[in-house]
Amino acid sequence: MNRLLVTEKIISTKVLKGLNWADIAKKVGSSKEWVTAACLGQMTFNESQAAIVGEIFDLTDEEVKWLQVVPSKGTLPTAIPTDPVLYRFYEMLNVYGSTLKALIHEEFGDGIMSAIDFNMAIQREENNAGDRVKIVLSGKFLPYKQF
Repeated sequence: MNRLLVTEKIISTKVLKGLNWADIAKKVGSSKEWVTAACLGQMTFNESQAAIVGEIFDLTDEEVKWLQVVPSKGTLPTAIPTDPVLYRFYEMLNVYGSTLKALIHEEFGDGIMSAIDFNMAIQREENNAGDRVKIVLSGKFLPYKQF
């Protein structure tokens, strides 16, 4: 047993039961974005959250324990994503990454946006020309220190 096998079981059970991430997140008591990331093996559930997820997905006690192990984050099957949705994010960073970096540095100085102290929201934005995907990323600014 390992975390990847637990993730695969969660995805399979989600499909078989016809579940959706927003409903699962409500039961866990956190955002759909964070709970989805945790169910997909990128975050760590605490004991009570893991117990709820275990009930939802019919996990064994061992599998529930795996939900509480700190995962290897940022694991994609290839260096350059081949899935079209993931590739578009890769493309956006290739095209606009230097712009984001320049504007962050101009506004905040020399530092980074945290992916640890971080929030994300994904929403549908209705539009006559076709619905749009609205993604809001908010991370704490961490300045580089002089020493």
